[in-house]
Parts: sequence; structure tokens; C-alpha cells
Amino acid sequence: MLSKLKSKQKPRERVTKVADIHKVYTALRAHFGKVHCPLTYAAPHELCIAVILSAQCTDARVNTVTPALFSRFKTPADFACAEIGEIEKLIHSTGFYHNKARSIQGFCRQLVTQHDGFVPNNIPDLIAMPGIGRKTANVVMQELYGIADGIVVDTHVARLSNLLGLTKHSDAVKIERNLIEKVPRSYWMDWSLYMIFLGRSSCTARKRNCGECVLRNLCPSSTAKALV
Repeated sequence: MLSKLKSKQKPRERVTKVADIHKVYTALRAHFGKVHCPLTYAAPHELCIAVILSAQCTDARVNTVTPALFSRFKTPADFACAEIGEIEKLIHSTGFYHNKARSIQGFCRQLVTQHDGFVPNNIPDLIAMPGIGRKTANVVMQELYGIADGIVVDTHVARLSNLLGLTKHSDAVKIERNLIEKVPRSYWMDWSLYMIFLGRSSCTARKRNCGECVLRNLCPSSTAKALV
């Protein structure tokens, strides 16, 4: 009889712990201070190109490639009229250079023909351009125009968002939707950069050094709480 009663009991739902957004943001702000986009650029179109190059590539590598690239092709029109092979040669070390070269040239051609050389200041126009996805559009909006219409989700943001219990998804669009629901809009501008810098320092994909992490007492996935 007892076994029958037990079998009828509903299994307990697994409760996912979620980090305190405000405490996390405050701790990261105190630790990293004022943050800026780590990509180097001197013109709006150069930022867009740098972000395109950063796909599956480190910002440090992109910053070693772009000086020669931007010296050779100074304007969007220069990229639009360039031999695709020359662009590929200059960006080869960033990986996926065939696709990236086509995206860069397609972006610059559309920038010249449809936007008079000016980078659009809204998400719909940006994501309609070659090589510009939601992540790139968010970076451009925040960096160039100081407008936070969304939250940048890269691999670091995706991974740390799961560790902090802010999402259960791996898809960037779904992760951004979860973050938009939970993170105050006033935090959007810096949130992703804080996550990226944390993901490059103490909480790397290869090794999580929870003992030295600024969020060791706030992250529900921390293994260092008992040691602090």
C-alpha cells in the first residue's frame, strides 16, 4: 500500500538557482570599472568590419589584422570595389576568410548603395545587411550610438548566463530574450562586456577558477563558496 502511495506522488521539480542580478552587476562594475569595446577602429564602418572578423576569432587577433586591412582599404567604397582575393589575403589569419571576405564586401557595397556610406542606427536596417547578425547589430548600436536595444550574446555571455542560472538555452536568440527579461535595461550597455571580460579572466571555457572569481560568493555554480 505504501509503495502504491509513493508511486502516485509527483516528482519534485528541480529548482534552478539564479544569481542576484544587481549584486552581480555591482561586483563586476567594482572589479572591472568602466569598460569599452576591445576592438580597435577609427571609423564606423571599421567597427562593423572588425566585429564581422571577430566571429570564431579572438579580438586580439582581429586587432593585429585590421591595421593593414584598413590602411589598404580606407573607405567602404574601397572595400566594395576591391578584389575579393586581396581582402581574403589580409584577413586570412582570422579564419573562415572566404565567408568573412564576402560578408565584408557585401556589407560595404550595401553601405554605399543603400545608406550613402553611413552605418544605420537601427537594428532592422543593420541585420538586413550582409555579415550583420543580431550580435553585431547590438554591438554597433551600443558602441557607435550609445543605444541599448538588446544584449550582445557571444560565447562568453552564453556560457556565463547558464552558469549564473539566467537561462537554460544554448541558442543566442533565446538567451538574449531571457536576459532582456531579467537584466534591467540600465545594465544592458555594460552587461555583456563584463561577462566577456570575466569569461576571459577567471571563468574561462577551459578552466573555471572559482576561487579567484569576483562572483565566487554570488554565482550559483561556484565551487568556492565553502572556501571563502
